[in-house]
Amino acid sequence: MDVRFSHIRPLSQCSNLRGVRVLLRAGIDAPLAEDGSIVDDFRIRKSLPTLQFLRNAGARVIIVGHTSRADGSSDVSLKEICTALNAYLPVRWAGGILGESVKAQVEALQDGDMLMLENLRFEKGEKENDSTFARSLSAYADIYVNDTFSVSHREHASIVSVPQFLPAYAGQQFMEELENLSMARTPNAPSLFVIGGAKFETKLPLVEALLSTYNYVFIGGALANTFFKAQGFEVGESLVSSIDTASPLFKSPKVLLPIDVRVRTPDGIVIKKPTEILSTESVLDAGPLTIAMLKDRLETIETLLWNGPLGDYEHGFDEGTNSFAEAVADHKGVSIVGGGDTVAAIKDPALVDHFTFLSTAGGAMLSFLEQGTLPGIEALNKRT
Repeated sequence: MDVRFSHIRPLSQCSNLRGVRVLLRAGIDAPLAEDGSIVDDFRIRKSLPTLQFLRNAGARVIIVGHTSRADGSSDVSLKEICTALNAYLPVRWAGGILGESVKAQVEALQDGDMLMLENLRFEKGEKENDSTFARSLSAYADIYVNDTFSVSHREHASIVSVPQFLPAYAGQQFMEELENLSMARTPNAPSLFVIGGAKFETKLPLVEALLSTYNYVFIGGALANTFFKAQGFEVGESLVSSIDTASPLFKSPKVLLPIDVRVRTPDGIVIKKPTEILSTESVLDAGPLTIAMLKDRLETIETLLWNGPLGDYEHGFDEGTNSFAEAVADHKGVSIVGGGDTVAAIKDPALVDHFTFLSTAGGAMLSFLEQGTLPGIEALNKRT
């Protein structure tokens, strides 16, 4: 691992946890549908190794975290998450965050017990990074463990302030994220970075940062439409971003673009070259020749980094993403894949078992790849 993070203590180094009260910031933010059901339990399953480790060690675990609606519209109760976790491990529901009732439940914990508190974001002190709130959380425990890399780009109380009051450790999932994404920042050549999705404004700095590190950068999804427009092509009603096309990225020979795309026309869905799009049409997915091109590239690639779907998967245009996922699963080199939308777009969950590493992080992954660190990492890197 990067020597800059040498002060981070992995939880696995704790030799005696029996009877120790552990405040675990868990990555349990599974998105919930309007009816309260869990849309995708990927992050819950990824949290299990650390939870199981603590339970087996006889720790008394206080689980804290957050979740929200699938569309991100609001923060919601963790009670459904607690119910889902009970399919794997016994977890009690506290029904709150602070107060005498929760304190009594914490004090009643026995070795190996686990108690889940309510959504941290119900307390304004969490997002405001309030030290008083952080101190109140810390009072429950003897040590702190961060196992939610996916939120560690946020300067929230449970991420950056609690480690000031307790001995702090990194959980198993956190360490796997840190080690694999550090590797992605220094890839073995030849290397390929595939980025898709939308919101070019947020992804442009990362692409620019990795342009000097990766041999090739493929721009897919709605991001490619901005490149087409910059080249003077008609993009019709396609989603595009308003950014300054003076970036060196738009002239770099390292950049690869789709050579064919799936297009919605007044007469239906057809495959076209980017130069053939009309004003009444919209680009919605990568075409088969584009996927074939990427598969050919993978034959000689040592390191693949992939973030973002290659099409509008939420409206059924996921053929390009899934065809590419199959190719990545067969790839013999290192394959590091991340982004919540990427995972959600892949229809066959068995494919992800063939990736070298599948990140739980979205925005945190992008921030780390661009900057090389995160507020949550720095908080752990300063030992208490």
